[in-house]
Amino acid sequence: MTHTLLRIDASARHENSTSRALADKVAGRLSPVKTISRDLSEEVIPQLDAGWLHAAFTDDASRSDDQRARLAQSEALIAELREADTLLLALPIYNFGVPASLKSWFDMIARAGITFRYTENGPEGLLKGKRAILVIATGGTEVDSAIDFATPWLRHMLSFVGITDIQVVRSDLQNLDAEASKARAEADIAHLAA
Repeated sequence: MTHTLLRIDASARHENSTSRALADKVAGRLSPVKTISRDLSEEVIPQLDAGWLHAAFTDDASRSDDQRARLAQSEALIAELREADTLLLALPIYNFGVPASLKSWFDMIARAGITFRYTENGPEGLLKGKRAILVIATGGTEVDSAIDFATPWLRHMLSFVGITDIQVVRSDLQNLDAEASKARAEADIAHLAA
């Protein structure tokens, strides 16, 4: 059985990108896989607007061709996520949060009735049985500190759609101590299961 990895890179940098370099190392440690890659620095994922929301909340049988076209990218991103056994998200923290492109990606994949549903006990994620590995690089923000609004948000959003097996590889505080930051990342990678 083929193991499918969905890799999402959200760094604006290509050269000298810590998150990309670490994601390469993580991907190399995983079991033989089929890889689907998305580079959010090279692909425009639109922000939500009124037309998109209207299309998303229109019953599928009643959608116009234009509405279907508005949702096509969302449908493709969700199909990739459904196919994946492991999600590898590689990102820097920009201004204490996730890059805007990654926020837009989550806006496209968080769809009621498709990736989560509302129940009498609250929302239930529908993408269960998947693993997520977060590769997070920062200059001056400590991962999971009071000023890190990215890592807790990512855990929440992934859990919201049903992905609760989440591991973090952190190369944080690079501007304060680059060697210690690199050592933390290497230790986190060493603890990842293949």
